[in-house]
Order: sequence, then structure tokens, then C-alpha cells
Amino acid sequence: MGLLNFVKKQPMRKRKKIDYHAPLIASHNFHVYNRTNNKEILFKDDEDRKTFLEKYKEYVSDYVDTYAYCLLGNHFHFVLRVKSVEKITKIVESILRDRLGIAQKKFLKEEKRNRTVFEVMERQFNKFFTSYAKYFNKKYKRQGNLFTRRFKRIAVQNEVHFGKLICYVHMNPTKHKLMADYRKYYWSSYQTYLNTNSTLLARNVILDWFGGINSFLEHHILTDNYDDMLDILIED
Repeated sequence: MGLLNFVKKQPMRKRKKIDYHAPLIASHNFHVYNRTNNKEILFKDDEDRKTFLEKYKEYVSDYVDTYAYCLLGNHFHFVLRVKSVEKITKIVESILRDRLGIAQKKFLKEEKRNRTVFEVMERQFNKFFTSYAKYFNKKYKRQGNLFTRRFKRIAVQNEVHFGKLICYVHMNPTKHKLMADYRKYYWSSYQTYLNTNSTLLARNVILDWFGGINSFLEHHILTDNYDDMLDILIED
């Protein structure tokens, strides 16, 4: 059975209880979301969007495989996979000792067989948010917290969830009425899958998972009913 038939014939069951703050554990896929306090504007121009992605690259991307993203007016979405304990160990060990954070030092002190990465991961995301907030506040002469304090992250449940999620994230510009055709929206990962330019995305992983570019495109066309996606929403 092909991937598209699998997804079409087996609708995702609604989860009775959703953990919106699931620990970011190694070798698992997650939907990560955050928005601004009081739903303020998060990006006022393209420089802000570029800086946001640069901050993500600096603080988070080494620790994860990034599958999809979308930058909206007052929030963003990422679909990602936290790297293995072994890979994250190598990353942390490569950092100069006097530049290690508390979470990273604690991580290295643990016996290798007992190491967990969720504290390191949460700290990297917090550093990412803090760094962007400092940039934003300085640029716009703003004070105070920019983001809600606890960013949401849901563990991906199964293949159906994963396939829907990739499409849902790409379709957000249309959902939020930023653009009639989400496929033309520049600040999402959708267009990156249509070219061969260098990228931080794990593009080949996703295209292989969908069964090639044609299947990837077809899946987006077929997954166009938001009513079928109520079980994966994490926005408020």
C-alpha cells in the first residue's frame, strides 16, 4: 500500500489527551509552536524573518533535523526530529568548556547510558527565543517578554499524524489568510522542496518518506480540509 493510500484509508484518531509540553526526547519527531505575548506582531519585515531563521540556525538546528517550518504574523511552526543522544553528545563535547551552559554541563556529567537530552533541548530553544527577543526589542525600542513563556511542542504520534503535519504547517499562510495560495508563500519550507538549492532542511529525508516529489505535491493537494486536521492543532 502506498503512503497516500495509507493516509487516505486510515484517518488519524483523535487523541483524548494532548501533552502540549512534551519533553523533547532524543530520536523523536515533534511539532514545535510558539507565539508572542498578547498576539503581538512577531515579524515586521523580512529582516526580522531572516534574523529569526538565523537565530534558529545558531541555537537549534545543530541539535535537530528540520523537516518543515512556517513563519506567520504572530507565531511560527516547526516540524523537527531531535537528534540521537550520541549525536547530541558529540555536539556538546565540541563546545569549549568555558562556554558550556548549566544544562550542557549537567548532561555531560551523567553516565552515557543514562543521558537524556530534554533539558539541553529546552535550554537551546529558550536561548533561541531570548536572542531573537533581544534583537526585536532593541530594533523596535520595545521592553518585556516577546514570547509566551512555555512554548508548545507535541510529540508526533504516528505516520498519519506526521504526513498531515507537514502539509498543515505549509498550508498555514492560507489558513491565516496571509495568501490565497500557500504554495507561493516565501516564508515557509514548501518552496524549498521544489528546488535543489542548499538548505538546512532534511529535504531528502522527507521526499524519500513521501515517496518522491510528485507524491509530496499530491499529498498536499489531497490534504486540504482543515476539518480533518483538528486533531493536530496546537494554536490558541
